[in-house]
Amino acid sequence: MIVVTGTDTGIGKTVASAALALRLGASYWKPIQAGREEESDREAVARLAGVQTHPEAYFLETPCSPHRAAEIDGVTIEPACLTLPPGRVVIEGAGGALVPVTRDLLYADLFARWGLPVVVVARTALGTISHSLMTVEVLRARGVTVAGILFSGDEVTDSQRTICDMAAVPALGRLPILDPLTPDTLRTAAAALDLGPLA
Repeated sequence: MIVVTGTDTGIGKTVASAALALRLGASYWKPIQAGREEESDREAVARLAGVQTHPEAYFLETPCSPHRAAEIDGVTIEPACLTLPPGRVVIEGAGGALVPVTRDLLYADLFARWGLPVVVVARTALGTISHSLMTVEVLRARGVTVAGILFSGDEVTDSQRTICDMAAVPALGRLPILDPLTPDTLRTAAAALDLGPLA
Protein backbone atom coordinates (compact mmCIF):
# COMPACT_ATOMS: atom_id res chain seq x y z
CA MET A 1 0.00 0.00 0.00
CA ILE A 2 1.41 3.39 -1.00
CA VAL A 3 0.32 7.01 -1.00
CA VAL A 4 0.81 9.38 -3.93
CA THR A 5 1.28 13.08 -3.25
CA GLY A 6 2.71 15.89 -5.31
CA THR A 7 4.74 19.03 -5.18
CA ASP A 8 1.74 21.02 -6.39
CA THR A 9 -1.69 20.63 -7.95
CA GLY A 10 -2.25 19.76 -11.59
CA ILE A 11 1.05 17.96 -12.05
CA GLY A 12 -0.23 14.54 -13.05
CA LYS A 13 -0.83 12.71 -9.76
CA THR A 14 -3.88 10.93 -11.10
CA VAL A 15 -2.07 9.68 -14.20
CA ALA A 16 0.88 8.66 -12.01
CA SER A 17 -1.49 6.87 -9.64
CA ALA A 18 -3.07 5.03 -12.56
CA ALA A 19 0.37 3.99 -13.84
CA LEU A 20 1.44 2.80 -10.39
CA ALA A 21 -1.77 0.85 -9.81
CA LEU A 22 -1.40 -0.78 -13.21
CA ARG A 23 2.23 -1.75 -12.67
CA LEU A 24 1.80 -2.88 -9.06
CA GLY A 25 -1.42 -4.80 -9.59
CA ALA A 26 -3.08 -2.57 -7.01
CA SER A 27 -6.48 -0.99 -6.59
CA TYR A 28 -6.97 2.78 -6.37
CA TRP A 29 -8.52 5.08 -3.78
CA LYS A 30 -8.84 8.85 -3.62
CA PRO A 31 -10.25 9.54 -0.15
CA ILE A 32 -11.49 13.05 -0.94
CA GLN A 33 -12.53 14.33 -4.36
CA ALA A 34 -13.10 18.09 -4.46
CA GLY A 35 -14.76 19.32 -7.64
CA ARG A 36 -17.16 17.52 -9.93
CA GLU A 37 -16.00 17.44 -13.53
CA GLU A 38 -17.13 15.31 -16.46
CA GLU A 39 -14.93 12.50 -15.16
CA SER A 40 -13.79 12.05 -11.58
CA ASP A 41 -10.23 10.97 -10.81
CA ARG A 42 -11.55 7.55 -9.79
CA GLU A 43 -13.39 7.18 -13.10
CA ALA A 44 -10.28 8.29 -15.01
CA VAL A 45 -8.09 5.71 -13.28
CA ALA A 46 -10.65 2.95 -13.89
CA ARG A 47 -10.85 3.88 -17.58
CA LEU A 48 -7.11 4.26 -18.13
CA ALA A 49 -5.69 1.47 -15.98
CA GLY A 50 -8.61 -0.94 -15.77
CA VAL A 51 -7.97 -1.53 -12.08
CA GLN A 52 -10.39 -1.85 -9.19
CA THR A 53 -11.26 1.50 -7.61
CA HIS A 54 -12.78 2.31 -4.24
CA PRO A 55 -15.49 4.94 -3.71
CA GLU A 56 -14.41 8.26 -2.26
CA ALA A 57 -15.02 8.78 1.45
CA TYR A 58 -16.06 12.34 0.55
CA PHE A 59 -17.11 13.67 -2.86
CA LEU A 60 -17.27 17.45 -2.64
CA GLU A 61 -18.81 19.68 -5.30
CA THR A 62 -16.61 22.76 -4.90
CA PRO A 63 -13.26 22.63 -6.76
CA CYS A 64 -10.82 23.87 -4.12
CA SER A 65 -8.84 22.65 -1.12
CA PRO A 66 -10.83 19.92 0.70
CA HIS A 67 -11.10 21.87 3.96
CA ARG A 68 -12.70 24.85 2.21
CA ALA A 69 -14.72 22.78 -0.26
CA ALA A 70 -16.26 20.94 2.69
CA GLU A 71 -17.13 24.20 4.42
CA ILE A 72 -18.75 25.62 1.29
CA ASP A 73 -20.66 22.38 0.67
CA GLY A 74 -21.80 22.15 4.29
CA VAL A 75 -19.94 18.89 4.89
CA THR A 76 -17.86 17.94 7.93
CA ILE A 77 -14.83 15.81 7.09
CA GLU A 78 -14.25 13.32 9.89
CA PRO A 79 -10.67 11.99 9.78
CA ALA A 80 -11.85 8.83 11.53
CA CYS A 81 -13.92 8.05 8.42
CA LEU A 82 -10.80 8.03 6.22
CA THR A 83 -10.14 4.36 6.86
CA LEU A 84 -7.87 2.46 4.50
CA PRO A 85 -9.36 -0.05 2.05
CA PRO A 86 -8.07 -3.62 2.32
CA GLY A 87 -5.35 -5.10 0.16
CA ARG A 88 -2.76 -3.56 -2.13
CA VAL A 89 -3.90 0.00 -2.79
CA VAL A 90 -2.53 3.16 -4.41
CA ILE A 91 -3.95 6.11 -2.48
CA GLU A 92 -4.00 9.55 -4.09
CA GLY A 93 -3.90 12.72 -2.03
CA ALA A 94 -4.99 16.15 -3.24
CA GLY A 95 -2.62 18.89 -4.37
CA GLY A 96 0.57 18.91 -2.33
CA ALA A 97 1.59 17.46 1.02
CA LEU A 98 0.55 20.55 2.99
CA VAL A 99 -2.95 20.87 1.57
CA PRO A 100 -5.46 21.05 4.45
CA VAL A 101 -7.88 18.17 4.85
CA THR A 102 -9.61 20.07 7.66
CA ARG A 103 -8.76 23.27 9.54
CA ASP A 104 -6.46 21.29 11.84
CA LEU A 105 -5.24 18.40 9.68
CA LEU A 106 -2.89 18.50 6.69
CA TYR A 107 -2.47 15.69 4.20
CA ALA A 108 1.09 15.16 5.46
CA ASP A 109 -0.32 14.62 8.96
CA LEU A 110 -2.84 12.12 7.59
CA PHE A 111 -0.07 10.24 5.78
CA ALA A 112 1.86 10.08 9.05
CA ARG A 113 -1.18 8.67 10.86
CA TRP A 114 -1.52 5.99 8.22
CA GLY A 115 2.18 5.09 8.49
CA LEU A 116 2.45 4.38 4.78
CA PRO A 117 5.31 5.09 2.35
CA VAL A 118 4.74 8.02 0.01
CA VAL A 119 5.63 8.52 -3.65
CA VAL A 120 6.16 12.18 -4.55
CA VAL A 121 5.12 13.19 -8.05
CA ALA A 122 7.26 16.12 -9.20
CA ARG A 123 7.10 18.07 -12.42
CA THR A 124 10.34 18.55 -14.32
CA ALA A 125 9.75 22.23 -15.11
CA LEU A 126 11.57 25.21 -13.62
CA GLY A 127 11.16 25.44 -9.84
CA THR A 128 10.88 21.70 -9.29
CA ILE A 129 14.10 21.35 -7.28
CA SER A 130 12.97 23.62 -4.46
CA HIS A 131 9.39 22.33 -4.44
CA SER A 132 10.51 18.70 -4.46
CA LEU A 133 13.12 19.06 -1.72
CA MET A 134 10.67 20.98 0.47
CA THR A 135 8.03 18.28 0.00
CA VAL A 136 10.46 15.56 1.01
CA GLU A 137 11.55 17.54 4.09
CA VAL A 138 7.95 18.21 5.14
CA LEU A 139 7.13 14.50 4.95
CA ARG A 140 10.26 13.35 6.74
CA ALA A 141 9.71 15.89 9.51
CA ARG A 142 6.53 13.96 10.30
CA GLY A 143 8.24 10.58 10.18
CA VAL A 144 6.81 9.68 6.76
CA THR A 145 8.91 7.37 4.58
CA VAL A 146 9.47 8.78 1.09
CA ALA A 147 9.57 5.76 -1.22
CA GLY A 148 10.78 7.73 -4.24
CA ILE A 149 10.20 10.51 -6.73
CA LEU A 150 8.18 9.95 -9.89
CA PHE A 151 8.78 12.73 -12.40
CA SER A 152 6.15 14.15 -14.71
CA GLY A 153 6.92 16.04 -17.91
CA ASP A 154 9.78 16.41 -20.36
CA GLU A 155 13.13 14.98 -19.32
CA VAL A 156 15.39 17.43 -17.49
CA THR A 157 18.24 15.12 -16.48
CA ASP A 158 20.18 17.45 -14.20
CA SER A 159 17.16 18.59 -12.20
CA GLN A 160 15.93 15.02 -11.77
CA ARG A 161 19.35 13.80 -10.64
CA THR A 162 19.87 16.79 -8.33
CA ILE A 163 16.55 16.21 -6.55
CA CYS A 164 17.13 12.53 -5.97
CA ASP A 165 20.77 12.98 -4.93
CA MET A 166 20.11 15.84 -2.52
CA ALA A 167 17.00 14.23 -1.04
CA ALA A 168 18.61 10.77 -0.97
CA VAL A 169 15.54 9.15 -2.50
CA PRO A 170 15.19 6.74 -5.43
CA ALA A 171 14.08 7.96 -8.84
CA LEU A 172 11.10 5.88 -9.94
CA GLY A 173 11.22 7.09 -13.53
CA ARG A 174 9.39 9.71 -15.53
CA LEU A 175 5.97 9.91 -17.13
CA PRO A 176 5.98 12.13 -20.22
CA ILE A 177 2.94 14.25 -21.02
CA LEU A 178 0.78 11.69 -22.80
CA ASP A 179 -1.08 13.11 -25.79
CA PRO A 180 -3.33 11.37 -26.44
CA LEU A 181 -3.86 9.95 -22.96
CA THR A 182 -5.31 6.49 -23.56
CA PRO A 183 -5.08 3.08 -21.89
CA ASP A 184 -2.46 2.08 -24.48
CA THR A 185 -0.24 5.16 -24.06
CA LEU A 186 -0.49 4.85 -20.28
CA ARG A 187 0.43 1.18 -20.38
CA THR A 188 3.50 1.92 -22.51
CA ALA A 189 4.63 4.75 -20.23
CA ALA A 190 3.98 2.73 -17.07
CA ALA A 191 6.07 -0.15 -18.39
CA ALA A 192 9.09 2.17 -18.67
CA LEU A 193 9.02 3.21 -14.99
CA ASP A 194 11.70 1.91 -12.64
CA LEU A 195 9.67 0.75 -9.66
CA GLY A 196 12.30 -1.53 -8.16
CA PRO A 197 11.96 -0.12 -4.61
CA LEU A 198 8.17 -0.57 -4.73
CA ALA A 199 7.86 -3.95 -6.40
